[in-house]
Amino acid sequence: MSAIDLHARASNDFEAKLAETQALLIRAASEFSPLTQASSLGAEDVVITHLVNSLELDIPVFVLETGMLHKETLDLLERTKASSRAPVNVYQPSHESVVHFVKREGKDPMYRSVELRKACCHIRKVEPLERALAGKRAWITGLRREQSNARAEVPLVDTSDEAQTGRAKFNPLANWTWGDVWHYIKLHQVDYNPLHDQFYPSIGCQPCTRAISLGEDFRAGRWWWEDEAAKECGLHVKNDDTKEEISA
Repeated sequence: MSAIDLHARASNDFEAKLAETQALLIRAASEFSPLTQASSLGAEDVVITHLVNSLELDIPVFVLETGMLHKETLDLLERTKASSRAPVNVYQPSHESVVHFVKREGKDPMYRSVELRKACCHIRKVEPLERALAGKRAWITGLRREQSNARAEVPLVDTSDEAQTGRAKFNPLANWTWGDVWHYIKLHQVDYNPLHDQFYPSIGCQPCTRAISLGEDFRAGRWWWEDEAAKECGLHVKNDDTKEEISA
C-alpha cells in the first residue's frame, strides 16, 4: 500500500487551509523578498515547492545535501532540480570539516553520544543552513503542529528571531494534518520520496532515520536510540528563555 493510499484524507476544512496557505505564500513573496524555502524533500516540503511553482512565486528553494542522504532522496533532488520552475539551490557541508570530524571520531559517531550526534548535525546541517539563509529576510519551512509535541504551537508566521537574525519564518502548513498533505499530493500528482511508501514519515540522513511501525509516534524513526527530549539537530530554534531547539 502506498503512502497516498494509507494517508490521503482531507480535513473537512481543507479548502480553507489551502487558501490560507496560498495567501500566506503570496504575502511572503511580496513583502519579505529576498526569501527562500528550506526543503528536506519530505512530503510537506514537496507540497510547498509545488505550491510555489503553481503560484509562480519568486521563491527559490534550497536543500541541505549532508553527504549522508538516502539514494531515494538524492534521486528526488535531481528530479526536482529538473522540473521546478523555482531555482533549487544545493548546500553542502565544508569538505574539510567533514574529513577532520570523521578522521577524529570515526564513521558513525552519532551512535556513541548525543554530543557527537549534535556535532555531526552542526557540520552537515547547521553551518550550511547559515550560508543558505545569509542575506534573506525570511525562510519558509514545512513545520506542522501535528508533527510532534515540540511543534504543537508552531505559528503560521514566526517573528521571534527577527530582532536577532533579521529574518522571519513562515510555516504555511502549520495547520495542515498529515492527511491534508497526502490529499494534496494525490490531487496534484506531486512527485515524492518513495521512502514514504516504506513507512518513513520523517526522512533525514540515512544513519539517523528508520522506518516506523504501526502505532509509533510520527517522528519515532528519527534518532530512535536517543531520549525523546534530546531529539533535535539545531535547524529550528525556538527563541525563548529556554532556547529550546526543535528537530528538523
